[in-house]
Amino acid sequence: MENQIEQLKPLFRYIRESLSSYLLGGLLLAITSGCALLIPWLLKLAIESIQHPLALSHSPAWYGMTIIVVALLHGIIRIFSRTTLLHNARRIEFKIREELYAKLLQLDLTYFNKERTGDLISRFSNDLTNVRMLLGFGVLNLINTAIIYTASLILMVKINPLLTLFATLPFPAMILIVKRISAAMFRRSKRAQEELAALTSTVEENISAAAVIKAYCREEHSVLRFAEVSDRYMESNMRIARMRGLMIPVMAATGALGTLIVLLVGGGKVVSGVITLGDFVAFSGYLTMLIWPTIIMGWILNLVQRGAASMSRLNEILQAESQVMEPQNPLKPDAIKGDIVLKNLCFSFGSRQILKNISLSIPAGSRLGIVGSIGAGKSTLVKLVSRLYPAADGSIFIDGNDINRLSLQMLRDATGYVPQESFLFSRSIAENIAFGLIGPDIDAVRRVSRSASLDKDVERFPDGYDSMVGERGITLSGGQKQRAAIARALIKEPSILILDDPLSSVDATTEEEILSSLRGYYGDRTVIIISHRLSALRDCDTIIYLEDGTIIEKGSHNELLALKGRYAALHREQELRFEIGEM
Repeated sequence: MENQIEQLKPLFRYIRESLSSYLLGGLLLAITSGCALLIPWLLKLAIESIQHPLALSHSPAWYGMTIIVVALLHGIIRIFSRTTLLHNARRIEFKIREELYAKLLQLDLTYFNKERTGDLISRFSNDLTNVRMLLGFGVLNLINTAIIYTASLILMVKINPLLTLFATLPFPAMILIVKRISAAMFRRSKRAQEELAALTSTVEENISAAAVIKAYCREEHSVLRFAEVSDRYMESNMRIARMRGLMIPVMAATGALGTLIVLLVGGGKVVSGVITLGDFVAFSGYLTMLIWPTIIMGWILNLVQRGAASMSRLNEILQAESQVMEPQNPLKPDAIKGDIVLKNLCFSFGSRQILKNISLSIPAGSRLGIVGSIGAGKSTLVKLVSRLYPAADGSIFIDGNDINRLSLQMLRDATGYVPQESFLFSRSIAENIAFGLIGPDIDAVRRVSRSASLDKDVERFPDGYDSMVGERGITLSGGQKQRAAIARALIKEPSILILDDPLSSVDATTEEEILSSLRGYYGDRTVIIISHRLSALRDCDTIIYLEDGTIIEKGSHNELLALKGRYAALHREQELRFEIGEM
C-alpha cells in the first residue's frame, strides 16, 4: 500500500491545482447523497403517518409528493456533480499529457536508445486513461461511498444501535479480505500494463516494417508472434478479472449477510415493539444503500491499483533526467565560428567503450573526413560534437569554449546535422526542408534544393514542393530522402555542417553532382563528413580512419595513400570495384 501511495504522490499536485473544482463537485455530491439519504427517512414518516394519522402533522400523500420532489432534485444535482468531477479528471489528464510530451522532447538520445516507441505510445494512451479513471470515477465513488457510509451508519445507530452492530458484523471480515487482494491486484495491474505496452510495440513495429515482412514472406510468423504477445496480455487481464471476480462477490455477500441479519433480528424487534415498522423500513433502506458502495469499493480498489500501476510507468518518464542539459549559466558568444578541438575524448554505452582517447583539432572553415569500419564509433563521434550525446567536461571545445558551457539552443542553431538514417515527416517536401526555420521561405527551400541536387526530382512531382511525402517519406526513394535531409540541414545556414554518410543511397553520378554543388556552399563553414565512399572525402583537409574507437590513421587524401595503410587498401578496393562496374 505504501508503494502505491508513493506512486500516486505526483497526482496530489494536480489535485491541489484543481481543488476548487473538486470541492464544488464534492459539495454537489454531498447534496446528491443527502437527497438519497432523505428518501428512506421520508418513507419511514409516511408509513408512521398511515399507522398513526393523528400523531404526525402531514398526510401520507404529502410525504409521497415530497419523496417525488426529492428524487427529481437528486437526479438533477447528480448530473452536475458527475460532470464537474469527471470533466476535472479530463483536464488533469490533458495537463499530464502535455507535461509528458514536453518531458520527452527534453530527454536526450541516450534515453530513447533504450526505450521502445510502442511502449511510450502505450503510456500516453492506456496508462493515462487509467489515471483519468482514477481521478474521475474513482474520486467520485470514493467521496460518495464515504458520505453514504458515514451518514447511513449514523442514521442506523439513531434508529437502533444494537441492530446496527449486528448488521455490520460481516464488514470487518470483508475489509481484511480486500486488503489481502489489493496488494496482488497492484502487481497484476502493472504486469498487464507492461504486456499492453509490449503489444503496442509489436503492432507499431510490424506496421512500420510491413514492406520487410512481405519481402521475406514472414506474414505468418508475424501473426503468430502477435498472437503470442496478445495471449500474454489477455492472460494478464484474465488474472485481474479473476481477482476482481473474487472481490465483488465478497462485497456482495457482505451486504446480503447484513440484510439477512436485519430480517432475523430486526423483524423480531418490530414484533416485540422495540422499533416501529417505519424504523424497520428506514433501517433496511439505509442498509440497502450500503450494499452498492460496498460492492463498488472493490471496483474503486481496482481503479486505485490500475491507476497506481499506470502512474508508476508515467513517473518513469516524468522523473527521467536528461544527461544533456542546458548549463546553469550558459555562454552565449556573438557567433560560433566552428573551431573544434577534441581532447582525450572517451565515450561509453554502459560497460561498452565506444570511443577511446580521441584527440583532434578541426580549425574553423576546414573540412574533416571520417572513415572506418562498421561500429568504429564514427556516428557517435559526430553526435558528441553536436551534443546529442553527453560529453565529459573538458573533452570538446568549440571556439575555445567547453561545449558543456555553451547554450544548447545556440549550439544546435549553429549546427546542421544530417543523420545516417534520413527521417522525413508526413508533410510536404517544402515543410520537411524548412523544418528548422521559424516561418516558411520557399525561395530558401528552392535554393538549398539546388545545392542538394533535389530540385530536378521535385519538378517531376505533380504538386512540386507541395507534394506530400507520406509516413517517414515513403513516397520518396532512399536517395531523394537523403537529399531532402541534406537540404534541411543547409537551409539553417549553419557554421558547422555534419554529414553522416549522406550519399550512401545515391549513384556515383548523382554523388558527384551533389558534391560539386556542396563545394560552392561550404564557404568558410566547418564541415565534417562521414562516408564509406572515399570519393566524397577527397577534398577534405584532414581525413581520419577510425578503428575500434581510436584514430589509427590521419592525414590528407594524398598523405594517407602514400602511407599505404588501411585507407590506401580501402581506396584500391573501391577503385577496383568501380572499374568492374560494381559502383
